[in-house]
Amino acid sequence: MSDTKTCFKKVDYDLSALLNYIEIGDIGLPDIQRPFVWSNAKVRDLFDSMYRGFPVGYLLFWENAHGQRTKQIGTDPKGHPVPSRLIVDGQQRLTSLYAVLRGRSVLDQDYRQRTIEIAFRPRDGRFDVADAAIRRDPDWIPNISTLWATGKASYSIVKEFLNRAKSRAELSDEAEEQIAHNLDRLFDLQKYPFTALEIASTVPEEQVSDIFVRINSEGVRLNQADFILTLMSVHWDEGRAALEAFCRAARQPTAGTPSPYNHFVQPDPDQLLRVSVARGFRRARLEYVYSLLRGKDLETGEFSDTRRDEQFEVLRAAQSEVLDLQTWHEFLKAVNTAGFRRANMITSKLGLLYSYALFLIGRRHYGVEPFRLRCVMARWFFMTTLTSRYSGNAEGTMEQDLARLRSTGDADSFVQVLDEIIAQTLPHDYWTITLPGNLATSSGSTPPLFAYYAALVLLDAKVLFSNLRVADLLDPTVQSTKSSIERHHLFPRGYLATRNIKEVRETNQIANFALVEWADNLAISDEPPADYLPRYAARLAAQNLADMAYWHALPDGWVDLPYEEFLAARRQLIAAVIRDGFQKL
Repeated sequence: MSDTKTCFKKVDYDLSALLNYIEIGDIGLPDIQRPFVWSNAKVRDLFDSMYRGFPVGYLLFWENAHGQRTKQIGTDPKGHPVPSRLIVDGQQRLTSLYAVLRGRSVLDQDYRQRTIEIAFRPRDGRFDVADAAIRRDPDWIPNISTLWATGKASYSIVKEFLNRAKSRAELSDEAEEQIAHNLDRLFDLQKYPFTALEIASTVPEEQVSDIFVRINSEGVRLNQADFILTLMSVHWDEGRAALEAFCRAARQPTAGTPSPYNHFVQPDPDQLLRVSVARGFRRARLEYVYSLLRGKDLETGEFSDTRRDEQFEVLRAAQSEVLDLQTWHEFLKAVNTAGFRRANMITSKLGLLYSYALFLIGRRHYGVEPFRLRCVMARWFFMTTLTSRYSGNAEGTMEQDLARLRSTGDADSFVQVLDEIIAQTLPHDYWTITLPGNLATSSGSTPPLFAYYAALVLLDAKVLFSNLRVADLLDPTVQSTKSSIERHHLFPRGYLATRNIKEVRETNQIANFALVEWADNLAISDEPPADYLPRYAARLAAQNLADMAYWHALPDGWVDLPYEEFLAARRQLIAAVIRDGFQKL
């Protein structure tokens, strides 16, 4: 039997030692790690498992021989020495424990500082996420971080808590003993044992990256974008940092300075990476690109540093285009041109960003004239949103779209291919059969609904019973205590209940909603349509009434129609309005 050589050794720690090593900077984070993404509820569950004595998994460290590409946990700006061990697996757990036991804030996936407050109830040993009710309840310790922050001995803290509890109500000896016992167990979490597997410093960075990918492929599978971000941190750290900086800035409005901030999408680094990959490699399936960026020849299976460097140059060039602010905002003008006005009308961030990749290909590779490109991309984005083109197997669909473009050679053929796909996706039967069927839903976030709103914008429609334009009331820059525009039940729920129609899936059908000003929605309440319609119609002239009926897809004599007939008729009319809005493009 041959000897098996391992590239790691097993080392045992207790939690207190781990936190001390992090505190002094001896254990640090390599940039191959992802942002802190755990919810407070998951942190609570971690503490509960440890409190019960359950195992919470091993850690994986890498002995650091060079001290490069590292960062610390938390947001404390004080300097640290070069860490001798880097966390490869276990970042989320150790960040959670460090943040709570040391009372430090962390940066979350939205690049905001967040303090994790975990509450503990000593009488029954229960953990929970602190909320307003818990903070008011004297039975709870609302933030266990304060226990360690005081620097007091556990005996003193237990005694103080018991004195406060006894001042409110009499405690039996058994209850007092249980509270003391549970608090002692909480303090003893500092002795909780962890096992770490430490990878030798002689193991090269790429192999460590491979190990990270492999261990994180077990259980909850990471997507290929995570794997590529891992490689970027090893081989092109500046590129990953640029992605993160762009995404951070896209979430924060600025006072007049150039910024990626917008009212449509707040992209994540892995999503923007997909845009770069589509632009640079004309690929949507990231598994191929991951292999290419590792320097693998897809035919021979051999790896080459030269090939890896060449592929990273392709990624660099593509990402520089993706993160160009002028190009980014030019693309967002196409989304605006398509009639979309705010983020809640965007049902697929990935669909929007895949459209951005095609915009970049059209502009940078084929040189499509800006006005023409904006028009075709507006049509494309409207179609992809309406049909949920990039839902489900998004990678496969985008791969097919990119493949259709490989035979194109100039701007005309690029536009022609996109228009051909649009025409094939939206034939006559789609508008008259498929779309009305898709509108038979009570889901308030279905894509055809937002395509209908976009069509109303394109048709310069006004809100029902109002002289205000839909486009103006959908303006995301206007903020008020009440929404300026609301969905109104044309047949109110209270009225439908009198006709024995009570199920939400029936009363909340999309075809039963119309956009109105919030004040009108409030005033109408549960009135029958036959009662409120004459009152509100009196506001409008005859031509305005006709326009209103068209824009809001109101069948002739709709107030007297049986409810199911009304819904069926209105679905056909809504589909026609969506088609008319699309044809404006």
